[in-house]
Amino acid sequence: MSDIRDAIRQHDPRNMFDAVRGFAENFREGWSIPGDFTPDRSASDWKQVVVVGMGGSAIGGDFVRTFCRETSPVPISVVRDYALPASVGEGALVIASSYSGGTEETLAAYDEAKRRGATVYAVTSGGALQERALRDGKPHFIIPGGMQPRAALGYSLGAMMRLAHQLGLCTISQGELDEAKHITDECAAAYADLDGNEALELAQVLASTVPLVYTGPGLMEAVGVRWMTQIQENAKQLAFGNIFAEMNHNEVLAWEHALSDVQKLLHVIVLQDPADHPKIQKRMEVTKGLLAPKAAGWIEVTPRGEGKLARLLSTIQLGDSMSFYLSMLMGVDPTPIETIDHLKRTLAEA
Repeated sequence: MSDIRDAIRQHDPRNMFDAVRGFAENFREGWSIPGDFTPDRSASDWKQVVVVGMGGSAIGGDFVRTFCRETSPVPISVVRDYALPASVGEGALVIASSYSGGTEETLAAYDEAKRRGATVYAVTSGGALQERALRDGKPHFIIPGGMQPRAALGYSLGAMMRLAHQLGLCTISQGELDEAKHITDECAAAYADLDGNEALELAQVLASTVPLVYTGPGLMEAVGVRWMTQIQENAKQLAFGNIFAEMNHNEVLAWEHALSDVQKLLHVIVLQDPADHPKIQKRMEVTKGLLAPKAAGWIEVTPRGEGKLARLLSTIQLGDSMSFYLSMLMGVDPTPIETIDHLKRTLAEA
């Protein structure tokens, strides 16, 4: 497809294309970063595990939370804030995740966790967070720098998933790792094929619409958030979403009298997972019958692979690749985040 090749040459000067394509390899490198690190206690010895971070540095915590929800002996939560919940103190493990190492909310939460006597780990590429961890003698895991935080997800997610495994929050077998490697390598090659691939075709369908990403409350929940934020940051397009069955108790009613010209801009994407509760699967089916005739379109996506890890990673890859191609179709450079940078500068000057 010469058009997409021309678009990439024109609108991707910082090579987000390769950053997206490198997700699978980055995950494996991230998995290796904690090495043989042995925590001083297991998950069951803590009262809770809290990941603190913002944006692309926080989403890895959401993936760990949803991946481990059926196996973790303690609650896992993600905090996107300067302040920590009152329950966080001695007996809590706080994992501070900041790709740049300079995220002010994460640094404030790190300092608060330390004051309260929580155990603190850090995942970063350097900066003030690494300096604090070195100063305080806290375990810290250094991932490669020089990328947009959202493009470095493979590194941070790999490191945090390895930590979750080492802590006993979940168990990831070698067989599951091997399958994930095979599937994600296949996806990386397939989605880089500029002569046509599923991610590009999906982007072509979604162009000039407002995506609504619906998922169940299980493994795909955080993936849905990732799809939305990647569309927002890469393609600079509005995207929204919700979760079954919660949306059946409120949002579904908003479709009854919404303006028809608004409805025809909304393209629903349902990220399904074979492990979704049967009742959730039935709700997806019934809701499709109610809403699909009113929307611009209704797409159902199922993950590749049998194991939980392969299903998670492959669906992340599809969304990341789709959002890149969507940015090309919309004629925007996916890398800059000028409005966010302006906001940060203004806050720093206040």
